[in-house]
Amino acid sequence: MGIFITQGNYTEKAVKGMIDKPDDRARAVSGLMESVGAKLLHYYVTTGEYDFMVISEGDSLKNMVAALMIAGSTGGVTNLKTIQALSSLDAKAAMEKAKTARTGFRPAGAGD
Repeated sequence: MGIFITQGNYTEKAVKGMIDKPDDRARAVSGLMESVGAKLLHYYVTTGEYDFMVISEGDSLKNMVAALMIAGSTGGVTNLKTIQALSSLDAKAAMEKAKTARTGFRPAGAGD
């Protein structure tokens, strides 16, 4: 299972709607994640460049893209940015793979 971190912004219309009818958005996002076979781990409203951050777990990037497409198509969010995160153990495994796979790799400009 992969961990995905998504940040984004609410549209002006969405903010007005949330003020008019306050809502726990984590419930809606959790349902969206479940609909694509993923799980919401954390939902935060944030300050700064982005209005929210979602941390979710899923078995494929394809499913996460489906969730992003659904959320983006509503017009309530914009500027979505998603990155995939690795646990420290997964990162260590990647380092070990890189160590064994680097044999014979030449950097650009190194010639034959």
